[in-house]
Amino acid sequence: MLPNTPLETLWLAIGLLGQALFAGRFIWQWWVSERLGRSVVPVAFWHLSLVGGAILTVYAVYRQDVVFALGQGCGLAVYVRNLQLIRRQARGRIAD
Repeated sequence: MLPNTPLETLWLAIGLLGQALFAGRFIWQWWVSERLGRSVVPVAFWHLSLVGGAILTVYAVYRQDVVFALGQGCGLAVYVRNLQLIRRQARGRIAD
């Protein structure tokens, strides 16, 4: 459905931004893995997941799509937890 008001156009742009960030995480992961010659999940993957997922959750709530909102919203806990574990591991290395 194409937007027919400036507000709908803004929300469409927000949704597309969220999707671009969320999809960009896979492109970044692939690029880093190719560069290193092995499969890795870089920290930026989780940051892109969190920001893209948060934007998509807000967009889904605006669209009143419960399935989309729950799907994206539940993933946010996983992204935050992974970032917490990464920070904890980094602090442990500094203390060594």
